[in-house]
Amino acid sequence: MNMRLILVAALCATVAGPAGAEETPAQVAAALGLKESAAPVREMNGWTPPHKIVVVVDKAERLAWLQDSVKGVTIAAVRTPKEAFAQIPDADAYLGFCQAQLLATGKNLKWIHSLQAGIETCLTPKVRDGGVLFTNVQRMNGSNVSEHAMALLLALTRQINVALANQEDGRWDAQNMRNVMDLDGKTMLITGLGSIGTEIAKRASAFGMRVIATRLAGPEAPPFVARIGLPAELPAMIGEADVVVNATPLTPQTLHMFDAAMFARMKSTAYFINVGRGESVVTNDLIAALTSGKIAGAGLDVTDPEPLPKGHPLWDIANVIITPHAAGTSELKNERGWIVTRENMRRYVAGEKMYSVVDVKRGY
Repeated sequence: MNMRLILVAALCATVAGPAGAEETPAQVAAALGLKESAAPVREMNGWTPPHKIVVVVDKAERLAWLQDSVKGVTIAAVRTPKEAFAQIPDADAYLGFCQAQLLATGKNLKWIHSLQAGIETCLTPKVRDGGVLFTNVQRMNGSNVSEHAMALLLALTRQINVALANQEDGRWDAQNMRNVMDLDGKTMLITGLGSIGTEIAKRASAFGMRVIATRLAGPEAPPFVARIGLPAELPAMIGEADVVVNATPLTPQTLHMFDAAMFARMKSTAYFINVGRGESVVTNDLIAALTSGKIAGAGLDVTDPEPLPKGHPLWDIANVIITPHAAGTSELKNERGWIVTRENMRRYVAGEKMYSVVDVKRGY
C-alpha cells in the first residue's frame, strides 16, 4: 500500500473518537457556545408554520427520531440528490448539503439548514438577499479539525512522512529523519481565530508554542493567545511565525489570500497548514514556494482544485502531506450536529429562537 495513503488513513483516524453519551440540546449548545437568534422565528418576516420539511438523512432510522420532534409536519427524508430534487419543489424548509441548483428548485423555501459549516455553495440570490432564514452546524468542528491540524503539523515536524517512506522500503534509517522541528518555544500564526482556530490555538499552546492570530473582531484574546491582529495585519505578522495555519472560511476577503507575496514573507523554515478552504491559496504559488525552498513544507486537508486530480504536482512534493478534506470526520461531531439540527427543526415549527443563524453578508 502506498505510504502516503497509509499516512492519510492514520491522520484521519486521529480525528475520530468514540461517540459520547447522548447529550441534550442544551448540553450541546453550552459545550459549543451556540448562540440563539435575537428574536423568535415567529417574528421574522414571512414565517408561517411549515407543512413539509425535506431532510437529507444519513440512515433510515433517522426519520422516526426527527419526526417525533415535529408531529403534524411532513418530513421527507431523502438520501440522494435525485430524491431531494423530487421532494423540494413544494417544501417549506430544506435541511441538507447545499447545491445551488437544488436550492433554486425550492421556490417556497423559507428556511435552509446546512449540514456543513461552510456556506459558499449555499449562497443563491434569494439567500444573499435575506429572503431565507439560514442556519448551519457552525462550531461543531472545533475539536476534530484542530486535532487534524496538529496531526498534520506533527507528521511534518517529526518527519513521520519520511519514516513511512522508510517503512515502505523496509529500511531502518534515522539519518534521513534528522530535519525535525521542535514545537516548544516556536510561534504559530492562526488566520481566522473562530471556533476552530481557537481550538487549534489551545492545543498549540499545550505544546509550548507562542500563538498569535488574526480575526475580524471579537472578544479579547484568550489566555493562550499572545496577540490578535486584524486581517490587514497578516502581511506584517506572518514573518514572525514558524507555523502558519489557515482556518478561515471562504469569503471574498480570504479568496487567494495566500499568494506568492504572502509566501515570500514567511520564514524559509516555516510550515503552512491549511484546514480552511483550498481557494484561499493560489495553488501554483504554493507549489513554487515549496519546490524553491521558500517554505519548509505544507499539510493540506483542502486544496484547489478539489478533489485533487491524479498527476497533480502537489502529490509529488516530498515535504507535503495531503488528506482528502477529511478533518471534518468525527463521530462525536456527527451526532452533535444531528442533535442541533433536530432541535432547530422543533424550534422552527414552534416559532421559537433559532440556533446558529448565519450572517450571509459576512459569510459565516
